[in-house]
Amino acid sequence: MSHHGDDTEHHYVHRIGWLRAAVLGANDGIVSTASLIVGVAAAAADRETILIAGIAGLVAGATAMAAGEYVSVSSQSDTERADLETERLALEASPDEELAELAEVYEGRGLEPALAMEVATQLTAHDALGAHARDELGMHDTGAARPLQAAVTSAATFSIGAGLPLIAVALVSVSQAIPVVSIASLASLALLGAISSKVGGAPVARATARVTLWGAFAMALTAAIGSLVGTAI
Repeated sequence: MSHHGDDTEHHYVHRIGWLRAAVLGANDGIVSTASLIVGVAAAAADRETILIAGIAGLVAGATAMAAGEYVSVSSQSDTERADLETERLALEASPDEELAELAEVYEGRGLEPALAMEVATQLTAHDALGAHARDELGMHDTGAARPLQAAVTSAATFSIGAGLPLIAVALVSVSQAIPVVSIASLASLALLGAISSKVGGAPVARATARVTLWGAFAMALTAAIGSLVGTAI
């Protein structure tokens, strides 16, 4: 129950945009780079080869993440702008029909017809396009597409995540690379899952288990492939 001036309720939806990009970037950075390092190490490579492969993976991955996020989020932004323009033109051409559509939306959510029309009328008078964007099209400021923010966040967090297994392999002997990188990376993934769930208000145990298990699977698979390649060579 909410009271005026009560700050006990905390909502997390405003964090969705940057949180998704940050978690995805860091998770991919850890998993892809650690898997690459483990796979190359399993092929009996020397430290220099392992580090070169890891650094190349970091640069390529961060660039790809930034480009992919920018393109995908830009496409979402273009679609949102096109929908808003279509709605704006419809409001200019047939305001009465659009008002009736908005009232139907509110009726569908449980309001009586007379009250639905009254709400639609008042919201239209206040901000017609905003009301239709929010309640008819489902667009909200909290979920607005921000391509540059998503690209920078993904690239930065990917680089940070990829740097963790690189540091680990740089500090130990080649013979210890696989177990140390695996343990350090899984611990980092578990910490990432816990932090992201805490920031996003989600259950900690579930998020932690999810990212850790998938990371372990990816590293095990690449280690097996690397071992097979090393044996064949």
